[in-house]
Amino acid sequence: MRSSFFENLPLALLTALAWGFLAFLVGRKVKRHATIDVFWGAGFLVVYLESLLAAHHLHIHNNFRYVILVLVALWSLRLSIHLGIRQIGSQEDTRYVAIMKGARGRNETIYALRMIYGLQGFLLWFVSIILQYLAFSSSQFRAVAFLGALIVLVGVFFEGVGDEQLRRFVANPANHGTTMNRGLWRYTRHPNYFGDATVWTGFFLCACASGWGALCLLSWVTMVWLLTRLSGVPMLEKKLGKTRAGYAEYIARTSSFFPRPPKKLS
Repeated sequence: MRSSFFENLPLALLTALAWGFLAFLVGRKVKRHATIDVFWGAGFLVVYLESLLAAHHLHIHNNFRYVILVLVALWSLRLSIHLGIRQIGSQEDTRYVAIMKGARGRNETIYALRMIYGLQGFLLWFVSIILQYLAFSSSQFRAVAFLGALIVLVGVFFEGVGDEQLRRFVANPANHGTTMNRGLWRYTRHPNYFGDATVWTGFFLCACASGWGALCLLSWVTMVWLLTRLSGVPMLEKKLGKTRAGYAEYIARTSSFFPRPPKKLS
């Protein structure tokens, strides 16, 4: 299994980069780099399917990989559909406006290919090493794998409920410019990111059902780092602090990531 998994890594990388290039082509058509966000979730399903096909060709059999397929499809397609609907009729995301300022007179197309689509394609491949490993694993059903699958479902539920609560809040004109602090958002400022991290913690535990699952540790750490330290929490909070009334008080009361009851302010 291990040799097959390592041999597939370059093909999985090409698949992820090709998916990123497809996002680039669509982004040029709609004139919005934020399109890559829609492709991000679905890209994990694409890479996992490539790995499954490669493993099937090598006659590696493990029924649990199809449980993983259902979980990956559930998480990735929900996320991509949610973001796709949210982007209909919207302007460019301020995150990508800030990124493109780095072009500074250089060829913007090449810069975008490298700093947005190529980079995210590479990150998609690196994080999905967990899924690639699961596709080639010959381990059968184990308790820790079922625990991981359950944690994935909890994460999908948390992320999906949080996104839907926020969608309804934003859709109400009376809430324009105010801070969402209801439902799951009362207990954590980022239930969607917490749910996302929970999903990948579950996938990592599934990988750990095999003796070589620790190979995926850096991929799991990278995903959690992206959510909590780079493109997730910090960039969003910087934006919301300038555009949402009462956000400073919300930060003082509410956990930044792990859900807990809000603090009582004196």
